[in-house]
Parts: sequence; C-alpha cells; structure tokens
Amino acid sequence: VQAVESGGGLVQPGGSLRLSCVATGTTFRYWTIGWFRQVPGKEREGLSCVSSSDGSSYTADSVKGRFTISIDRNTAFLQMDMVKPEDAGIYYCAIIETTFQDTATENVQNMCVRGRRVDSWGQGIQVTVSS
Repeated sequence: VQAVESGGGLVQPGGSLRLSCVATGTTFRYWTIGWFRQVPGKEREGLSCVSSSDGSSYTADSVKGRFTISIDRNTAFLQMDMVKPEDAGIYYCAIIETTFQDTATENVQNMCVRGRRVDSWGQGIQVTVSS
C-alpha cells in the first residue's frame, strides 16, 4: 500500500485548508488512515486517525474543534479550519491495512495514540501558516 498526500500549501491564520490522503495499491479490505504533524525540535504528533470500517476516529486535543477527519472509501481528508501559526509543519499520512473490521477500528487508537508501526507513510507535505 502507498499513501499519496495532497492539499498542502500556504494558509493565512484563521483560514482553512483541506488535506487528502489516498491509499493506493491496497489489497486488504479495511484500513486505518491517520494524519501526523512534524515540526522542528518536536516529536511527530498524531493529529487524527480514522477507520474505513465504521468511520470511527480520534482527534488530538491540540486540534480538536478545528480539524476534522473523514473518509470516503480509500481516501481520508483532514479539514483544517481556524488554522493557527502553530499548525505549521510537515504533515504526513499513514496507513495500516487489515483484513478484519474490528482491527481497523482498534487501530485508530493504536496508530494515533499508541504509536503502532504503520504499513505505509506518505512523503509529507508542507503546511505554512502566514499572513
């Protein structure tokens, strides 16, 4: 499986941006897709993860109420609203594949919170917040 990201770029403070991640080449029935953010000097942070089996999701407190994750078949979207300067960074998409519906749901926490090894990382896209 490969994670293909798009949608990064420049956004003004208070503005909106939508990131997309497409899972390509997957042969499994279910997957969990997550978005992570990396900024210099800090550990990569799990922002939001979603399961393709039932749409269950997790969103970190740092972006809750501003970022919304959704999934449509093999594509996950991260809608970023009320963007703040501290949201700038490199955003990575990650994917875990599974045969089992329940496992895809469990992997939402596994991926975003517990740091479980993923099957594929995207190349990363830059999000710049500036007026």
